[in-house]
Amino acid sequence: MGVVRMNRLLASGAGSKAGDWFGQPRGLTILFLTEMWSQFSFFGMRALLVLYATKHLKFAQADASWIYGLYAAAVYITPVFGGLISDRWLGRRNAVMIGGLIMAVGHIFMAFEDLFLVALATIALGNGLFLPGLPAQIDSLYATDDPRRKSAYSVYYMGINVGAFAAPLVIGTVGELYGFHWGFGIAAIGMFVGMAIYAAGGRYLPRERERGAVAASEPAAAAPPQRSLGSQLALLAGIAAVIVIFRGAYEQIGNTMTLWADSEVDRSVGSGLVIPVTWFLALNSLIVISLSPWLVRRWNRRTEAGRELSTMSKMAIGAALVGLSFFLLAAVAGTAGAAPVSWVWLALFMALLTVGELYILPVGIGLFARLAPASLAATTIALWYSAGFFGNLFAGWIGTLWQPLGTELFFAVAGAIGAAAALLLKLFDRTVRTREDETAHAVVPGAGAVISEGKIA
Repeated sequence: MGVVRMNRLLASGAGSKAGDWFGQPRGLTILFLTEMWSQFSFFGMRALLVLYATKHLKFAQADASWIYGLYAAAVYITPVFGGLISDRWLGRRNAVMIGGLIMAVGHIFMAFEDLFLVALATIALGNGLFLPGLPAQIDSLYATDDPRRKSAYSVYYMGINVGAFAAPLVIGTVGELYGFHWGFGIAAIGMFVGMAIYAAGGRYLPRERERGAVAASEPAAAAPPQRSLGSQLALLAGIAAVIVIFRGAYEQIGNTMTLWADSEVDRSVGSGLVIPVTWFLALNSLIVISLSPWLVRRWNRRTEAGRELSTMSKMAIGAALVGLSFFLLAAVAGTAGAAPVSWVWLALFMALLTVGELYILPVGIGLFARLAPASLAATTIALWYSAGFFGNLFAGWIGTLWQPLGTELFFAVAGAIGAAAALLLKLFDRTVRTREDETAHAVVPGAGAVISEGKIA
């Protein structure tokens, strides 16, 4: 329902072309669906991972958690190397196809007990090639003056959350009720479906840029401004460093927040009904799916009216909202004292945090794609994902302060981290505005006139 709603809202958006699907270039639908199915497979398998290791393979809880942690870290760090391989040798399309198929094989391996660790390594390696190649193609679907260009990443981000929301409900339920191997089998099927969609929709995706070649229709005078590679990457690395700080607070939703929800929140509804903790985690994706259409429409209207917020202002607002959500919990915990807190406060926290997430994460990946040096597009996207690797490590360290600080002070510290990230992001505003203006007035190599038609054959 969320996908249909998004499509209807965007169908009348500015910049729509006759050959578009749902008011966006056809290629965006292909990338959206490919990402949706891959995330369905990824999050479904992840939901079963620790349960499978402890209940079926009989790993000790500490060992299972350690394996999970290494796997999660590998998923964030392998795209750094995969993006480099994509840019220098394979090309984005080949990297996505090869990486996706490797991941599908890894999901199949999960059905064999003796291949458990091999399966995890296989999925992580395939993810390294697959992950950066998809968003790196989005910007090339649009003309540089297309008002839909920036909001496209919010549409794409919703695809991630549709898959993430459905995964535990389908794969997790099947795995727990009918057997882990059946769940892993569905994850493999989902990955193959995603790759089939990607292969079938290839004609709607951007052509691979020939290294050193310039399109015949592209005048030499229209070349992008000659920023040094080091200068551009240094700017993006600085922003990534702030995202690491931001994630120190944001990633607590899957860490200490589950402990708080389990032990200090009254989750009862009516007589005898208790809301599972995991449902509140699913609420995050559900809110993303529900709010993304409205938010994208609002941003498009502001762009048409010439009142668009700058990229860094959006990201700063996002970090501030995440910080505010933790300050809210600090106040609630302080007021409640030793008494349990109503689940309504947890739901409000998730809603506020998710709105902040929508202002920063999809906007951030879009920024990295737009400012990426032409020869290192996938590598630059991988730099964004590497912030997730270090951010999760930082969040893990912050999580060790849960018991020493106590609930109220811990949430206040998390709120302060979000607020600090907001201030730091705003410091980049002027520089990023300048770089984005330069990019907007330059012709992207390989773009040509066909991009303005919303389809690349």
